[in-house]
Amino acid sequence: MKIKVPFYITVVFTVFTLLLTSCASKDKVLYYQDAETTLLKNIQDTRFQTRLRPDDLLMILVSAEDIEAAAPFNLVNSMTTNPLNPAGTGQMQQQLYLIDNDGFVQFPVLGTVKLGGLTKKEAIDYLTKEIEQYINNPIINLRIMNFKVTVQGEVNRPGVHSINSERLTLTEAISLSGDMTIYGNRKNVLIIREVDGHRVPIRVDMTKADFMNSSYYYLNQNDIVYVEPNKTKVNSSVVGPNLSLGISALSLLVTIIALASK
Repeated sequence: MKIKVPFYITVVFTVFTLLLTSCASKDKVLYYQDAETTLLKNIQDTRFQTRLRPDDLLMILVSAEDIEAAAPFNLVNSMTTNPLNPAGTGQMQQQLYLIDNDGFVQFPVLGTVKLGGLTKKEAIDYLTKEIEQYINNPIINLRIMNFKVTVQGEVNRPGVHSINSERLTLTEAISLSGDMTIYGNRKNVLIIREVDGHRVPIRVDMTKADFMNSSYYYLNQNDIVYVEPNKTKVNSSVVGPNLSLGISALSLLVTIIALASK
């Protein structure tokens, strides 16, 4: 005995199948789609330098041919010990400079100096000029020790990324987070940046390569990057997690009816 499959079930099953197998537009998924035309037409200087800002921890070492003359311009190293080590041995730890809310640090001999707002090169040039009044040919080594950014949202590994470098691009931050998920909105990536004590939101379209020529391609210390979900993810959250279960059940029902009709 053959069982005839109701027409409406066939239609519903076909519609669901088409929805599941339909392809998303690549314009919403691919990065840097106009790179060949945009980047070649707008070649810019990419020698970006991070600017020092409040709450930066700096390691600043001053050296010279006369080691004893340079010594007063360096912070005294501290000895740290491990209480779990019965031998009581420790290691020397370099003291760091903290830039305060007004951009100042307390520097040996020089006193209060303002480094906030300067690039690394500008800060080195400034310190060199000041210290030259006391010693000959000083050499300044300056490094930011707490450079970090936060990446949240539709990425595979969200979190806070601390890096040893002092230059990090938006693409590198996304890569450190395992790239965006397929549900990440590549056209509307949010960067929250602190400017003059105020948090400023910036929107970036990563499907277009022209953002690489903007001031937001390189991230600043403590930037927050948020990848919002696309419409597919938002709509799926409204429909609910039972949609896939319903589709599976309907598919099983149609299959059983089809087998029984043979």
